[in-house]
Amino acid sequence: MTKTRIALIAILPLLFVMGSAQAKLPPPSAEAKAAADEKKLKDAETAKLAAEAECKAKDKVAARYLKEQKGTAAGKPVAVDCPPKPPAPPAVAAAPAPAAAGAVPAKPPTPAAPPAAAPPAAVKK
Repeated sequence: MTKTRIALIAILPLLFVMGSAQAKLPPPSAEAKAAADEKKLKDAETAKLAAEAECKAKDKVAARYLKEQKGTAAGKPVAVDCPPKPPAPPAVAAAPAPAAAGAVPAKPPTPAAPPAAAPPAAVKK
């Protein structure tokens, strides 16, 4: 019991100091946010290229397998499932030029309104 008490007495101040020493980091700057966005786009492009390369490799292996199996009874066609190519990401538009002094700013386009929800069905008793 005394060893446990000594251990607790030694650990509690350490936990208090560790908990109070933690600090919050400042929010990322605009440059850091832009760099993170660019990194996300680059990572997405890399993943897309890796998926395409994997699909090409699967096609190559399947073609070689079918070529080797032509003379055998098991030489039936094998379908290779490759995911469809996703659409290209939209290009990042450059910042618009500042408007001339006294010019009326253009109104931004309004998004299309979502379709109206159907009324709930009547409950029958």
